[in-house]
Order: sequence, then structure tokens, then C-alpha cells
Amino acid sequence: MSESPVGEICIPGMRLSPSQGYLCGQGTYELKGYIYAALCGILKVEEDSNAKFTKLSIETFVTPTILPKAGDIVTAKVTVVNSRQVHCAILCTGPTILTQSYRGIVKKEDIQFKHKDSIDPYKCFRPGDIILAKVLPSTELHWYHLSTEDNELGVAIATAEGSPQGVTMIPISWSEMQCPKTLVKEPRKVAKLVPENINDALLPMHDTNGENLLRST
Repeated sequence: MSESPVGEICIPGMRLSPSQGYLCGQGTYELKGYIYAALCGILKVEEDSNAKFTKLSIETFVTPTILPKAGDIVTAKVTVVNSRQVHCAILCTGPTILTQSYRGIVKKEDIQFKHKDSIDPYKCFRPGDIILAKVLPSTELHWYHLSTEDNELGVAIATAEGSPQGVTMIPISWSEMQCPKTLVKEPRKVAKLVPENINDALLPMHDTNGENLLRST
């Protein structure tokens, strides 16, 4: 191992070693041919029984903190929206509430599956929205790269401007939500949070040609 010596104090995102000949243990992950630390702690090395591979792990002094990792579905709150990206605070990973929030960014090209160049982020998200997103592989140390391209990802909870406090909008299509009190409509990239047996006539998921409307919004 040519990069981080055994016993070194590690922080999340620190590159430990090339992945060839090594296995990821607790507190580490592999990305683009290298193994990185996912936790703060001390680097430990273990030889397997056949001595063909060496396992790298991070030993912590306290109970390991759960961190979002590539492939996780996270719940986040939108904080800032501009023409190029959406900033948010990651609050949960899967069903687990995080002990602290982490910075996440959804880039314009990662919002929807189609029409990437013509997407207006402000028509997909607004500050205060609660969204579901997927963590993408990234080497950034200070924020997580997120995507809402999949049908099941996007806005889960939102409040319209001027709506009474505590009144959330309901989806009326895959690209629009409406306040049930004021009837104000606002555009959103709506997450597919509906029962599998929903009446397609109420919220159609396919057009007359059979194309998935969720992929074309």
C-alpha cells in the first residue's frame, strides 16, 4: 500500500490506496480504482485467510456515524435554487435520520431523464421543498452529488407561495402540484409516490403511444 500508512488518522473522503489487491472493510468504499475512507478514525489492515487480498477498514473511537454513500436514496430539504443547480441539506439516508445534515447538490443535467438542456431548475424545485434523491459517485469532500432523474425521485412535500402554514400541495400531474386551499398551482419535478394500483385515468403514466409520461416531463 503506497498512499496511507497503517495507523494514520483518516477523515471521510481521504484516498487510502489503489483498490487492486485490496478489499473494502468497515468505514471504507471503492471509487474509480481507489479505496477511500467513509469515516473518521484509524486505518487498519487485515490479511484474509488465503492471503490473496488485504482488507482496509477504519476503526473509530465512537459508534460509527452513518454517512450517505453512492447509490443511497436520501431525503433532503431544498435550500437554494439557481439556473445551474439545486442546493439542499441531506436529512435522512434510507429510513435512517442522520445525526447532522450534509450538503447536497443536484446539477441541472441530473434533474430529469429527458430535455436536460432546456430544464429550468426553478420549475422543478423551490426552497423549502422536501425531495428524494439518489447519491451519485463523487470525489468531492464538502458536498454530495445527487440525482432526481428516476421516476421515484423528486419533490415529495412542497408548500405553495402564499398558502396557509402547514398546508402542503398535492400532485395533479408529474410536473405540477396544487394547494388544496388556495388552488394555486406550481410546477415541480414530482416524485412517483403513488400506490401501484392507482387509477391511470386520474394520473396517467402513459400517453396514447404508450410512452412513459414520467420519462418525458
